[in-house]
Amino acid sequence: MNTATTIATPAMDSGLKLSPVLRDKAFTVAGSLLVLALFLAAWEWGPGWLGMPEFILPRFSRVVQEAVFMWQHSDLLGHFTITAAEVVAGFGLGSLLGLAVGVALGLSPRAEAMLSPYILALQIAPKVAFAPLFVMWLGYTMYPKIIVAVLIVFFPVMINVLSAIRTVDPDMVNLVRTLNASRWQIFCLVEYRSALPALFSGLRIASTLAVIGVTVGELVGGNKGLGFLLVDGEGQGNTAAVFVAICALTLTGIVTYAAVVWAERKVLHYLPRAATSTK
Repeated sequence: MNTATTIATPAMDSGLKLSPVLRDKAFTVAGSLLVLALFLAAWEWGPGWLGMPEFILPRFSRVVQEAVFMWQHSDLLGHFTITAAEVVAGFGLGSLLGLAVGVALGLSPRAEAMLSPYILALQIAPKVAFAPLFVMWLGYTMYPKIIVAVLIVFFPVMINVLSAIRTVDPDMVNLVRTLNASRWQIFCLVEYRSALPALFSGLRIASTLAVIGVTVGELVGGNKGLGFLLVDGEGQGNTAAVFVAICALTLTGIVTYAAVVWAERKVLHYLPRAATSTK
């Protein structure tokens, strides 16, 4: 009897220790849902209370009705798919380019000194100004939107990787060298692994910027995609359609960001949760 009681007690204690964590998560989710409910309630009844006409700020239910109509008659899903594909392509290519350049400049101070002024000038130049040129050169295709997204995504990824490579612990590098590691092994085992947290921080920022880049390209020269629907709704004075496009673009950014967070947790699973994700 005493032995059974002694064995069961730790299990009960461990369950009690987990309960505060579960309560904290439940409280966080409930609080987030409450904020969303308050926001949607304010959107639904706020314009009426303020006396705002629907063409200025439509009610949430009106936007939902317009979304259903656009899904059935305006191929909303098709436009959403096109924009999502452009975001994924721009984000992927821009991230790979930023990673490659960041590593190259991080490993070569001389290359950084030579190329940094030109990279900085490219970053300072307004991307919106390039979008019409890309449309003139490449036509009304998906390529101008992807290129604008690549240009916007490139810089934050490159800067984060460059900074991480430059701040690698020299003691770790010297330790691996004492084991007769080659230059490639030093990069793979120490420098690249040390740069992964900073890389994912840059990818988080870039995942949202990719949506902005694609939207800019579609606003300037698009005949398909959510940016095109936004311009089309604005031209028709259909404010509800504009909000549908904005909400769809926001959803695209959220999904892209969530995918990066998921990949970060899988790759950096060995780090504490606070170091790999926000609560």
